[in-house]
Amino acid sequence: MKIVDAHIHCCFDYEPFKETAALAGHENTREHLELAFMQSNVVHAIVMGNMSVEPSKNIYPEKMSYCVGLDSRGFEGEHEDYYLGMVEENLKLKKCVGIKIYPGYSPYYVNDRIYAPYYDLAAKYDKPVAIHTGAVAMPSGKLKYSHPIRIDDIAVDFPKTRFVMCHFGNPFLQEAAAVAEKNSNVSIDLSGLLEENFDIDDYFDKNRYYVALLKCWINYFGDYKRIMYGSDWPIVNIEKYIEFIRRIIPEKHHEEVFYKNAVEIYGLEI
Repeated sequence: MKIVDAHIHCCFDYEPFKETAALAGHENTREHLELAFMQSNVVHAIVMGNMSVEPSKNIYPEKMSYCVGLDSRGFEGEHEDYYLGMVEENLKLKKCVGIKIYPGYSPYYVNDRIYAPYYDLAAKYDKPVAIHTGAVAMPSGKLKYSHPIRIDDIAVDFPKTRFVMCHFGNPFLQEAAAVAEKNSNVSIDLSGLLEENFDIDDYFDKNRYYVALLKCWINYFGDYKRIMYGSDWPIVNIEKYIEFIRRIIPEKHHEEVFYKNAVEIYGLEI
């Protein structure tokens, strides 16, 4: 089965990723990532950018597309027009398949006015806005901004914009499922639910109650055409994470979740 990884981070010269990848049983190098993808039949990946809005700096390997990433640098003051212009230049490119925003790391709710121009740009180019939701990796992050419930506001207020709820709002699964079920312009990716390397059978045994909740709320959402596999590389072992998602998703929906949906939602030409 061919797989599209709909959520990775890719910066081979970023030193902290070296240790993160090692904890997952990987190396943070292009060669190692390409080998890991080949071994798991990952034929394409979508990079969630968070380093630069300049198109010339968003250069990734051939079998990768990207979402141009935003943080708080571009939202206010004299730089706002520059960032809007740079984001639009990215969206004009075929390789750029969307926008990524980072509430929780940026101190703004998703329905803050600062995001509105970017949502309009995404609708103009018919490319989705991927949104970090749920837990944050740093103690300085604030969960009130990354809680998935506020995506309901923007899904209603920007009906022509498509949104992707990254990480399924984990651990706020109930609210995430309610928002996605209600709003047809909201999809989810299942990236980043686990971290590092792990024993798959041992994990399912020790965390069976969490696994049951995850399955419950995915089933409540119920629209398997709006669910995508993603790993959140380099934080997790790719081979084992694919097996984890295989066990979470009913087998009859594997081709959709692991491949077809990402192609459709992100408009991939692969």
